[in-house]
Amino acid sequence: MFDINTKTLEEIEKTLSEHGIFTDDETEMKVANGEEAITPLIAISEVEATIEPSHKSLARINIPVRHNEKLTAILERVNHDIELQTMWRCANINAVDRLGISDHGRVHVQIVANIGLKMLRLLHEAGVVPGIVQHHNLSFEDAEVVVALGALLHDIGICVHREEHEHHSLWLADSKMRELLDGIYDVEHRTIVKSEALHAIIAHARSQKCLTIEAGVVKVADALDMAKGRSRIPFEAGHINIHSASAYAIQSVELKAGIEKPIHIQVNMSNSAGIFQIDELLKKKIQNSSIKDYLELVASISAETEEKLIPVYHM
Repeated sequence: MFDINTKTLEEIEKTLSEHGIFTDDETEMKVANGEEAITPLIAISEVEATIEPSHKSLARINIPVRHNEKLTAILERVNHDIELQTMWRCANINAVDRLGISDHGRVHVQIVANIGLKMLRLLHEAGVVPGIVQHHNLSFEDAEVVVALGALLHDIGICVHREEHEHHSLWLADSKMRELLDGIYDVEHRTIVKSEALHAIIAHARSQKCLTIEAGVVKVADALDMAKGRSRIPFEAGHINIHSASAYAIQSVELKAGIEKPIHIQVNMSNSAGIFQIDELLKKKIQNSSIKDYLELVASISAETEEKLIPVYHM
């Protein structure tokens, strides 16, 4: 089971500071309990928390590559890419510091990549064929590369602006993927992988129709980064409205193989206000994805009594 939980900020900062990792754009993270136990916060372990010695501002992206040699090579390049990690930091400055919304930087994209790969593998186990396999005769490993790149690059356009960031991400990701894929794929296959990943990036917008399984996976994975710790920045900064309150009501999200459908999503809430977050964000993204027929979603209040989120509301 893919369980989303959080540690306290103090515990996280202590763990990270011991490894020399900066936390200016991370709100919360959790130590991973295994390859598939990545939370929608960043997963850090004693081994995974290493950084590049020549650039101590770089923290490693960790995703379960399994035995995918191409994905392993691409991830190694990502973890040495100063430009890409700087773009994630710039995107988060625009998102968190200037707009007061939740994290859209390195932590977020790692969460999305982990959730996306988990979902893709559950679909694969159920016999669902990715678009790059069906239409281009490439392999499932190439589909994993598409999902990982789509997830890691889908929000870099926020370093330009939050508005129309999906389109800004396209031209930034186009040149970046040329660097990340060069030598790993020949020109023909590099172009196919890049095109499929670019589709996943533009299609993560709520209104865009997903034409591939991979794009649908990235779209839904993006929406599943919604646990309580992920909404804490706008809520505790005083941005109290139905959006921040409903996001704060989401305690955790669990992802596992379903009984009737390939993927089961369990959303645990502390308050029924969380229904707004599910209905307005998650549900709409699922409905406009290519994988809606393969998902089952259950939302429930985990405690016996609802948490009191807002004592008094002032206009």
